[in-house]
Amino acid sequence: PAMASAGGPDAERPHPKPFLIGVSGGTASGKSTVCEKIMELLGQNEVEQRQRKVLILSQDSFYKVLTAEQQAKALKGQYNFDHPDAFDNDLMHSTLKNIVEGKTVEVPTYDFVTHSRLAETTVVYPADVVLFEGILVFYNQDIRDMFHLRLFVDTDSDVRLSRRVLRDMKRGRDLEQILTQYTTFVKPAFEEFCLPTKKYADVIIPRGVDNMVAINLIVQHIQDILNGDICKWQRGALNGHGRTYKRPFPEQAEGGGGGVLAAGKRSHLESSSRPH
Repeated sequence: PAMASAGGPDAERPHPKPFLIGVSGGTASGKSTVCEKIMELLGQNEVEQRQRKVLILSQDSFYKVLTAEQQAKALKGQYNFDHPDAFDNDLMHSTLKNIVEGKTVEVPTYDFVTHSRLAETTVVYPADVVLFEGILVFYNQDIRDMFHLRLFVDTDSDVRLSRRVLRDMKRGRDLEQILTQYTTFVKPAFEEFCLPTKKYADVIIPRGVDNMVAINLIVQHIQDILNGDICKWQRGALNGHGRTYKRPFPEQAEGGGGGVLAAGKRSHLESSSRPH
């Protein structure tokens, strides 16, 4: 059935306000991979974008437009992309606010080769569940308070560093520059800004996408929402808490979450083009 326009009536089912899930964690912790696995298990990554019930957005789309001086630093690996000030928090907040209200929005497109925001944008249509992932999605309180569920992907720091080195070398970057950037900006920023936000998480996922028990529980929870339990937390949201669910995670996730569609050859996000 065709989706109802934002706020418009639907004879069969009014389009619900989306269930917003924040997914945080350090660089190369597996945030986007976890989101992609959730999409795959729900069979949503092969659905045409306009018809998707679940979608992924990245905080990386909301990097600020750099000045000429900042851009020159970025090209030398001397700009701190892991600092909260690197993000356009106002645009991020207003975009998420419109998404939660069930509106169609335009999300910026960021070019990580030239470190610039492109003229073209990505149109994002209303969905039932929205996964918003990034290293600092819990840092800003106004944004943090919008999430109905907060996940933190917790991966060993040595594993994250090795992944980042391999990924950046595949992009043609110099090993010395990669390690200098990591020790100068990435690691200190993680410890100062990202790691302290772990305390805001409702669910911590150790080992990332390797932890299929945790991912299956989350998938089951999302399926409950898609099956109609979404109205329960909407009523809870009216009293300002937004955290009242019909039931939490199931005690067991039989057979990988019960009725989960294992489908998909290509993910929604292209993590190879992203810095975190």
